[in-house]
Amino acid sequence: MWITFQYQGRSYRADLSKPLDIAIPLREGLETVNCFYAPPMETAPVVAGDFIGSTARGGPLNFLNVRFNPHGNGTHTECVGHIAKEPYTINRCLKQFHFPALLLSLYPTRTDEGDRVIFREQLEQALAGAPSTEALVLRTLPNDELKLRTNYSGANPPYIHHGAISFLLEKGIRHLLIDLPSVDREEDGGKLLSHRAFWNYPNHPRTDCTITELIFVNNSVKDGLYLLNMQIASFEIDASPSKPVLYELELI
Repeated sequence: MWITFQYQGRSYRADLSKPLDIAIPLREGLETVNCFYAPPMETAPVVAGDFIGSTARGGPLNFLNVRFNPHGNGTHTECVGHIAKEPYTINRCLKQFHFPALLLSLYPTRTDEGDRVIFREQLEQALAGAPSTEALVLRTLPNDELKLRTNYSGANPPYIHHGAISFLLEKGIRHLLIDLPSVDREEDGGKLLSHRAFWNYPNHPRTDCTITELIFVNNSVKDGLYLLNMQIASFEIDASPSKPVLYELELI
């Protein structure tokens, strides 16, 4: 199944039967990604009288309650409601679901203080001459499958400097996807400078723009231009577990 479209004066096609899933699955237990000291995802069958919603425990079907934190338990997409006092929700903010997206791999720079940071200068060099897109997928290096089960809590993971975020706004990026727990430093005293810069909050909030965190892009997926499909649940809160999917593009 193929889709064809035009972008910046060129015609592309993508094979929809060959998705590249860059989401980390939500699963119970400790052998999965976690951050910000969020409790791990839990499930429990509904019990009502003689009924139990678990086939493993003798019930007629599986009927589970699920407890999780979107920001701490896996791949998620968030809107300006994550930092705003106003009640913005991801279901109302994200209304378009397909975008040309650029995948870019970068080594964070280690600072004298020991932080690992992506700075503006790195993005300026990496994006020089690259096609302009509304979506940018950042893969940090080194990259391996440990990202599928790392507990980032208290580890001061890499982040993106707010000056680099401001540069992305200048480049027209409206949807940013990263394989890190946050665009901001884990402990920053509540400043959230990169979040605030990306959503231009509170001055003129970019309510239709999103940040997706805790993705994983396998090394077999090469840097370049892709078609991105953003999939979320229709939660009326600031964030939703999400399933971003890339499709390779061919010029036609």
